[in-house]
Amino acid sequence: MALREEFERTGNWLFRWRSYLPLVLMALFLLALKRFGYPQHSHQLDQIWEIFCFLISFLGLGIRMYAVGCAPRGTSGRNVKEQRAAFLNTTGVYSLIRHPLYFGNFLIWVGIVLSLRSWWFTAMTILAFWLYYEKIMFAEEEFLRREYDDQFLKWASKTPAFFPVKLNLWQKPELSFKLKNALRREYSGFFAIISVYAVLDIFEELITTGELSIDIMWSILFVCGLAIYLVLMFLKKKTDFLNVQGR
Repeated sequence: MALREEFERTGNWLFRWRSYLPLVLMALFLLALKRFGYPQHSHQLDQIWEIFCFLISFLGLGIRMYAVGCAPRGTSGRNVKEQRAAFLNTTGVYSLIRHPLYFGNFLIWVGIVLSLRSWWFTAMTILAFWLYYEKIMFAEEEFLRREYDDQFLKWASKTPAFFPVKLNLWQKPELSFKLKNALRREYSGFFAIISVYAVLDIFEELITTGELSIDIMWSILFVCGLAIYLVLMFLKKKTDFLNVQGR
């Protein structure tokens, strides 16, 4: 089998199991967490740093929400079984980068690992992310190349794959942003981010103080996030409120 086909097959396999990448890094994560300590022994500085990292993660979520909020029905998002693209998205955030959803994931990950202030773990995570998702992006682009041929090649020839370094390429999205569509597809990611930061804070408090506790800030965020998550889950599962025609 040629490398091109081998890479695509590997990428499709990784695409199906991409949600489990954190488990691969669990041993390194526990080692980094074991060595955690407050910056300059200051709890206040630690909180400021956590907020900064949290905002990075939410920036990643915001990019994902904007991308899916402008996307038509039948395009890739949280599907896990196979590639799909009823339309080739080339406008909006897709006019700046070819893989905005994965760029959003990258920022979410970077925010989380930076919160531990372990530079070796951050570097290892970024390396693992790139090696993992590079194959997935390759497989997706092979699929799009077959489906859209010249249209894809024209778009790919001018649009960066991952980092938005050419902001002058921006094109207004063909479909307007629909918040309902974004909430319906990304509410679980919203709560997952809050949950991860809350759990990290519990472990950090346990390591530094020996007490099983959580900062009031993360307690409030977790409770509010859980309430929003449950409401949105109910609206998605039991009503048509979040449905948008053609999305």
